Amino acid sequence: MTDVGFSSTRRLILQGAGAVALLGLGNLPFLTPALAAANDKYPDEAFKAKSEADAIKALYGKTAEPSDKVKMDAPEIAENGAVVPISVTTTLADVTSISFLVSENPVALVASYKIPAGTLPNVANRIKMAKTSNVIVVVEAGGKLYSANKEVKVTVGGCGG
Repeated sequence: MTDVGFSSTRRLILQGAGAVALLGLGNLPFLTPALAAANDKYPDEAFKAKSEADAIKALYGKTAEPSDKVKMDAPEIAENGAVVPISVTTTLADVTSISFLVSENPVALVASYKIPAGTLPNVANRIKMAKTSNVIVVVEAGGKLYSANKEVKVTVGGCGG
């Protein structure tokens, strides 16, 4: 007695159910913001700016004000400028983006992150620094810009060698 007919039918049903499940995932609402974020325009001009003021202006169109609600964690001395750990947290409400800038780098803007609604505004990164410089963090919250900065001393160059 053989169960070839039953086995192939079962396999066909499982394949069909798997295909329907995968197609159904495309209609879930929580996947839509991730797909929309992938279509955002890349800020070319901001990433080409040589000074931090020009980069902030190109990215946001306005200037940032210092705030004690933006907390940046960065080392006093970076032993290797190629991998400097930087993190930022904030207690501000409605944060929509966080950007990292280094004033003495050949290109000031190092990274910029879009923060989805409902996400904790905490970002950590390892940045590259050419030499001892001010690191500036800009947080966009409620339509305004807030910043924090800290000087980081680099002992071994990153961008410059």
